[in-house]
Amino acid sequence: MSKIKIGTKLISENNPTYFIADIASNHDGSLKRAKKLIKLAADCGADAAKFQNFYAKTLVSNYGFEKLINVRSHQSHWNDSVYKIYEKNELPLEWTIQLKEECKKNNIDYFTAPYDSKIISYLNKHLNVWKIGSGDITWHENILRIAKTKKPLIIATGASTLEDVKKIYKKVIKINTNLCIMQCNTNYTGSQTNFKYINLNVLKQYKKKFPKAVLGLSDHTEGHETVLGAIALGARVIEKHFTDNNQRIGPDHKFSMNPNSWKLMIKLSRNLEASLGSDIKKIEDNEKETVILQRRAIRFNKDIAKNEIIKKEDLSVLRPCPIDALPIYDINKIIGKKSNKNFKKGEYIKKN
Repeated sequence: MSKIKIGTKLISENNPTYFIADIASNHDGSLKRAKKLIKLAADCGADAAKFQNFYAKTLVSNYGFEKLINVRSHQSHWNDSVYKIYEKNELPLEWTIQLKEECKKNNIDYFTAPYDSKIISYLNKHLNVWKIGSGDITWHENILRIAKTKKPLIIATGASTLEDVKKIYKKVIKINTNLCIMQCNTNYTGSQTNFKYINLNVLKQYKKKFPKAVLGLSDHTEGHETVLGAIALGARVIEKHFTDNNQRIGPDHKFSMNPNSWKLMIKLSRNLEASLGSDIKKIEDNEKETVILQRRAIRFNKDIAKNEIIKKEDLSVLRPCPIDALPIYDINKIIGKKSNKNFKKGEYIKKN
């Protein structure tokens, strides 16, 4: 069974789901606010707080976006140019140590998605896990550089084909088996129609195609349906954006989880994990009484004298069914036989 370890948490299909609160740009340019969100996420049950280290100048082309026509998606609601929005939401690299310390203080893991190859060496000193955003899945050179650190690597696969994922999986797994592949849909509009495009069943294919990887889900839909479905299908790493207020101005707040929805997600997920249980079908401990109360036993519907020939019409099948009762499917074993003693109406026939 594939497994990875992040900090002190072992992650596999037999372990609890690992929840990543993606704070991303919801720090709104404030270190104090970033620390506040870390604490909130920890209080709500997150296992990790994740950020995104990028610089607008090495991530987006201002010229390219200005010339892009009719391709806006969620960015159509932004109140400034794409370049300016990214520039305003850059995460200063010098925050790294303080963010890491705040996570440690709150007993959760800290990590980030690096969108600049020049900062990998620095971040490697402070991270025990990496995240690759969906948009960088074809940047093999950068991903392999990160994979060579041998630290767990989480790769989101939104807006990708199976071939895209196969290509990077084959390359990464040769040098780093600490891998998590996340199903993802990269539409951030929050539209209800997005549920049609999540395709959680892709996780079934991932399980076959990528047997050495832990499965995960990076999700941007409202509610908990996709998370619960993913866990049921074997995903054990869940990433959702996190904020304290969905009404704040910023690129990620609208589609983020808030403390109330995050707590409920954790509660429902833990209940689901418990309910998945074992793949061994048996009478469970909490059914040992109800199996007696709900099953039927073979009972005499009249008094029977010793040596009397038992006929089918002398018998009824009625609840309850004591544990030593003869199963109904064996009723023909006694029809036509002589009774070995007197039976009272209502008595059941035992196995022996």
